[in-house]
Amino acid sequence: MNPGVIGVFIPLVAIGGFFLWMIALAASKAYQARLKAEAGRVGAAESSGSQAEVLAALEEVRREVAELAERVNFTERLLAKPRDAAAGKPLPGERRTGST
Repeated sequence: MNPGVIGVFIPLVAIGGFFLWMIALAASKAYQARLKAEAGRVGAAESSGSQAEVLAALEEVRREVAELAERVNFTERLLAKPRDAAAGKPLPGERRTGST
């Protein structure tokens, strides 16, 4: 190849490459901004739905904990009956009359 052609070709490729790089960089930033905007809209829609799901699950857990607390209280009362009866104490809800 002719050295004169190569001498002109090298700066053209370098300058052209620089401008192509700048165009690609600007296009990628615009694409990223568009993706972030779409993700923000989708995320806001999903978060309100998932927030409602989390609140429903939390309410279910609260109900189950309350039910378990009732069961524990019942079990404690059942376990305390024989011990209290043996000690001569009145059972919960039981009345003593004057004759006993």
